Amino acid sequence: MQIIEQLIIGKHSQETCEDGIVSSQDFIAVIDGSTSKSPVQIHRDMRNGRYAMLLVADFIRKMDAASSCEEFCRGVSELLLNIYRERKIDLKRLEKCPTERLTASAVVYSPRRKEIWMIGDCQCLINERLYTNGKPAEELLADKRADYIKKALSKGYKITDFQTVDKGREYILPELKASCDEQNITYAVIDGFEIPMDRIKTLRAEGEIVLASDGYPLLAATLEESEKLLQGQLSDDPLCIHSFKATKGLMAGNVSFDDRAYVRFLT
Repeated sequence: MQIIEQLIIGKHSQETCEDGIVSSQDFIAVIDGSTSKSPVQIHRDMRNGRYAMLLVADFIRKMDAASSCEEFCRGVSELLLNIYRERKIDLKRLEKCPTERLTASAVVYSPRRKEIWMIGDCQCLINERLYTNGKPAEELLADKRADYIKKALSKGYKITDFQTVDKGREYILPELKASCDEQNITYAVIDGFEIPMDRIKTLRAEGEIVLASDGYPLLAATLEESEKLLQGQLSDDPLCIHSFKATKGLMAGNVSFDDRAYVRFLT
């Protein structure tokens, strides 16, 4: 495999970035740690999303080249489960409170199997054809947040008001948390609990491939074009309520609405 270009940028800083890239001779992957929706931290020095991303990335680097998607899912779930046990986390509570779990999405390319595995909210291009794997409720909640903010703006609120405190996200936060109750039921994520294989997208892939997190609202065949499209989005619609609707927008002090990771390579 030949890496053509890659980039990771945290929305606030590289130190807190919850996106990561693995590029080894055996696998290439993008991992996206989920934004925390709970104040509970399993690692005292970092948010759960970043900790989950680092753990999953390390697991992929050490994984046997012949591993199947099912073996990956089983092994990485066992890894996180053992972390919970080592840190004496109440597993029964985690069963009832998915927002407190270490949670990540990943898109993984196996050259041995010539497959891409899409677990959770991620995206890829195979010879410029786009594949996505968004959460079922995400679009509806993004619409709901957009409607809330648009109404507020029509009443005299300013865009900058929502870049200090995103009242639109606060409005949908109860439903965002409730949607987590469906993880590894109606959609797949990596969180230490059993991943339903029928919720994973497995794609045959050869040629030119792009793997990316959902920090790119419009994924293009080159990094330059993807960055150009993102910057246009941030300039024209910083709250992400018009041309691209999301459950969060560009906050004051940040460089984007979300962390982002992009890697393009040839098989």
